[in-house]
Amino acid sequence: MRFLTHAPNFMDPVSKRPPGRASLLWVCVWTWLMPITAAEPLRPVGSDVPAIHAPSTNTAVRRVLFIGNSLTYWQQGIYLHLERLAASGETPMLIHADKCVKGGATLKTHWERPEPRAMIAQGGWTEVVVQEDLPEINVSYFREHARNFVGEIRKVKARPVLLMAWPYARLDWIGTDAIAEEHRKLAKELGIDVAPVALAWRTSLQQRPDLDLFAPDREHPSPLGTYLATSVVYATLSGNDPRPLRYVPAELREADAAYLRRIAWETVRQWNP
Repeated sequence: MRFLTHAPNFMDPVSKRPPGRASLLWVCVWTWLMPITAAEPLRPVGSDVPAIHAPSTNTAVRRVLFIGNSLTYWQQGIYLHLERLAASGETPMLIHADKCVKGGATLKTHWERPEPRAMIAQGGWTEVVVQEDLPEINVSYFREHARNFVGEIRKVKARPVLLMAWPYARLDWIGTDAIAEEHRKLAKELGIDVAPVALAWRTSLQQRPDLDLFAPDREHPSPLGTYLATSVVYATLSGNDPRPLRYVPAELREADAAYLRRIAWETVRQWNP
């Protein structure tokens, strides 16, 4: 993944700071208000998010940390769309997602920086999603640093999840099958879950080549690609079928979004039969 010299308008700024007081205060206020707002739908101002109704059973907020590079933060970030997608169901799932992301960074790069481990060490996470850019790094480094991060994540009693990113033409030494195999071996060794985004990506490209998952640089995700990745992550984290969910970004058509949610669910079920 190439380092970027400037950020396009649609990119989320790179975060190097732990969650601020305002974010944590928002979570506390939201959780406190849930019992008294059950009858009144909430709609974030200036957003295309469907009205969010208070869940009738579980109001706990899940805190998810993402560690990755521009494959994670492109198109406003998987983390933003995950919050919106999870909140759009009949019984919303409340997710507060944070990130420690850097353009061009592999897990080796992240391990050598202080910020990712410092954010993990804060604790309070339910899941930490770790994304490697395997075409950008060799397999041995991937194994080594994924193991390192899983160890740190387990120290704070969080659930580690590997995000299996897709191959791209600029670095074509490894394909989808090999990427999937490396993630499967590591998942078996460490006893962790994998969000098999690369496999869903390939299925969609084969079945619906008219849905271009790539941005113009043929490396980063288009809005469709980020939505598919988000749907796979949602299904992996929650174990729930994303097909009934209603959140569709403004750039997508309803029918295309429904197709991508279906592919995401079918892929996750095949990965975890």
